[in-house]
Order: sequence, then C-alpha cells, then structure tokens
Amino acid sequence: MRTWPHAPSKCVTAPGLYFVTAATYHREKVFADDPRIEMLHDVLLETAEKLGWEMMAWAVFANHYHFVGVSPNRDRAAAQLCSRVHTVTANRLNALDGARGRRVWYRSWDLRLTFEKSVMARLAYVVRNPVHHGLVTRPEDYPWCSARWFIENGDRPFVQSVMSFKTDKVKVYDDF
Repeated sequence: MRTWPHAPSKCVTAPGLYFVTAATYHREKVFADDPRIEMLHDVLLETAEKLGWEMMAWAVFANHYHFVGVSPNRDRAAAQLCSRVHTVTANRLNALDGARGRRVWYRSWDLRLTFEKSVMARLAYVVRNPVHHGLVTRPEDYPWCSARWFIENGDRPFVQSVMSFKTDKVKVYDDF
C-alpha cells in the first residue's frame, strides 16, 4: 500500500528537529495553580532529558504546552515523549484531585522542522507565547518557559535573530 504524501505529521517518524503542541481534554485548565503547572513543567523537562531530547524552547500553560526540540535518533520519538509526559501528569493530577480515570489530555501535534526560517519563527513563537496568551508583558517574566534563560544566556546574535522573526503567519493550533 502506498503512503499518502500529505499525511498528518504523526506519520513522520524520522529523528530531527520538532515543534510540538499538546492540549488538555476540552481545553480545560487542569494545571491551573502554581504547583500543578510546575509539575507539568518539570515532568516535561525531566522526561525529555531521560529520553534523550535536546530542548531548545518550551512554554507550559494551564491547558497546553509547546516546545521545540531535537529528538533522539529513534523512530516516533515525539509521540513517545508526549505519551510518557501525558501518562505521568494525568496520573499525578488525578491522584491530587481524587479523579481516578479522568481524561486529562486530548492530543498532541508535531511538526518536523526542516527549514531555517521555520525553525527561527517557531522558536520565536514559543518564547513569546506567554505574552501571546496575555499572561505577562515580557516573555522572560513567565516562570514556566525557556524565555528567561534564552534571553539572558543565549548567544546574543542568535537571540536577536530569533526575536526579530515575525510569528503572525506561523500556523499553530493555539486556540486556548
């Protein structure tokens, strides 16, 4: 059977650089307080490290997250990372809420990035996402994203290049 050439990104299984978005079920803000969002943030970063991801940018919110990262040399690495993050966080959250078996996550979307401009625009998008959602006026003031580290420690010319990219034409499922 021949594979359709425009199939959804889940069919793209090769290692590489990915932009990933994941959303909670019905967009519910189940990670609505600081300890819960901190838990999601920490589980995402710890799991990414354990699975061999190199995270370039991330932003975690009450009902979704985005990240750009370099996957390990393993097929379906993005799906595996999201699956583990979702399983661990759903189990912990449901235990906290006494809501055994509640569905927490809806799904994730991944896009393999192959063009430099696409990478730069999505890095800028993730870094600026807390501002986009009206949570802060400066991205570095949001504690559950990579913006502060990126802006303060990143190579200055690279940071300036990323931050100069317009993101208004970046197509991302981000209706939260």
